[in-house]
Amino acid sequence: MTVLHTARLRLEPITEAHYERMRVLNTDPEVMTYLNAGQPETEEKTRMAVERTKQRWLEWGYSWWALIRLEDGVLVGMACLQHLDGDRNQPHEVGWRLARAGWGQGYASEAAEAIVAHAFDVVKAPEVVAVAHPDNAASIKVMTRLGMQYQGRGVHYGLESVVYRLPRP
Repeated sequence: MTVLHTARLRLEPITEAHYERMRVLNTDPEVMTYLNAGQPETEEKTRMAVERTKQRWLEWGYSWWALIRLEDGVLVGMACLQHLDGDRNQPHEVGWRLARAGWGQGYASEAAEAIVAHAFDVVKAPEVVAVAHPDNAASIKVMTRLGMQYQGRGVHYGLESVVYRLPRP
């Protein structure tokens, strides 16, 4: 499994070791405002996500990373390279979810840049997409910083979403 590094973060493939901090993140109502129909995740759903993530690492060679801040070793969020809607026939998707303590500090952009580079340079993805709730201005800002272009709206993960796309350079 691939570990990625940025100036301020270590991106580690998610394992059981990250469960407790993920649980805190996923049960925070503010973090989940634009995710999971605005509902915090249950502990069981987070446990299932860890298992699904481990399986996808084995099957696809990529999935979700824990974003570990180098200065203190704290998990400040998660980010992923996966297939849109979990469907291998769909394009590669980059995504992120940050703890409130990590908001507004550029961690999502930093992690997403590293993941997009990995998608193009190692995975050889022909394109990368990202989706967000239409009201999630912070995520849309990250998408535009990555150079992604607006493609329209669609329903992804059961939610109305805006779709952004970045073709392979």
